[in-house]
Amino acid sequence: MKSRKRIIWIVLDSVGIGALPDAERFDDVGADTLGHIAEAYPDMKIPNLRALGLGCIDGANPAIGAVPEPTGIYGKASEVSDGKDSVTGHWEMIGIRTKEPFQTFPEGFPDRIVEPFIREAGIPGVLGNCVDSGTAIIQRLGREHEETGKPILYTSQDSVFQIAASEETFGLERLYRICEIARKQLVGENLMARVIARPFIRNPEGEGYVRTPNRHDLAIPPGSENLLAYLGAADVPVISVGKIYDLFSGCGIKKAYKTVSNPDGIDRTLEVMQDAKEGLIFTNLVEFDSTWGHRRDVRGYKEGLEAFDLRLPEILNAMREDDLLILTADHGCDPSYKGTDHTREYVPILMYGQGIKPQNLGTRNSFADLGETVGQLLGVQHLPLGTAIKF
Repeated sequence: MKSRKRIIWIVLDSVGIGALPDAERFDDVGADTLGHIAEAYPDMKIPNLRALGLGCIDGANPAIGAVPEPTGIYGKASEVSDGKDSVTGHWEMIGIRTKEPFQTFPEGFPDRIVEPFIREAGIPGVLGNCVDSGTAIIQRLGREHEETGKPILYTSQDSVFQIAASEETFGLERLYRICEIARKQLVGENLMARVIARPFIRNPEGEGYVRTPNRHDLAIPPGSENLLAYLGAADVPVISVGKIYDLFSGCGIKKAYKTVSNPDGIDRTLEVMQDAKEGLIFTNLVEFDSTWGHRRDVRGYKEGLEAFDLRLPEILNAMREDDLLILTADHGCDPSYKGTDHTREYVPILMYGQGIKPQNLGTRNSFADLGETVGQLLGVQHLPLGTAIKF
């Protein structure tokens, strides 16, 4: 396998490609993010993803659309970790297997969590403490929050402790500070994957409230036995775009760029591709998950895929001779499925680079095969989990 000087690794957050064999354990039998969107919109325009081989992946829903001669390497990967959240999926990519799922609280948080948090954060209490949509709950409780000074606490089926507060009346730095307090408390029997700060403001264009781009995720640190740690130790540059930095608590990352949308994430990635001479450019495009998947917006998800596909040639044209592009996902979030949770699915693998012959990878045993491939190409030690893809 010929080494590559630079790798562009883009995670299309939640773009799964069919239920895993153990989906019943997660109540996700029949989920298929890409397949169901393609069925709902047979006119979906994703010619560039199809050209790389998206519809040729083994077991892919025929509605996605296969091409006779794909130009890329294509396949899918199973998840060996016990979970279907963003942290678990991203961690497995870099070689970490999560054997025990992070805690979830589908009925809201118990007193043993809420009371110490209120006390140490020095707040008068919390509002909400329920499972809810982040955009809906700020409309329902935003005014009461401004009047009482109580932050809004909520969760989902995912392992997240989310705190929403007004940037204007509560303050952004204060919100970040109480999220740090929560992160330190949520350990042991209460271990959660992420604490998320969700700032909002009054809607400048009408009634109600709108989120700001100053979201901040606090994930638990991934430890030292993983791809990003190895790259950092070897002084191989890692540049993150989107929520990658937060998901890995900055492990091994030299420079990070926050984003406010998928188009912004693509813009940032292209800017980094102009300047970075070597190493790993690691991007997460979150809107597939946060804007369309969780909100069960099939049409919006389809349009998001089309918008990414339309810009994919910009990324391909910006690649250098010794670059490798990897497109994948971290879990599913089928917008046609019941509830609002992630779905336990295979993730697609699409790879492209000059001089690399197209091939069918079949089904890989772990997301970590991608991390092991990146590690070998960039010259760092083997991961505890994963088998490199040969090409």
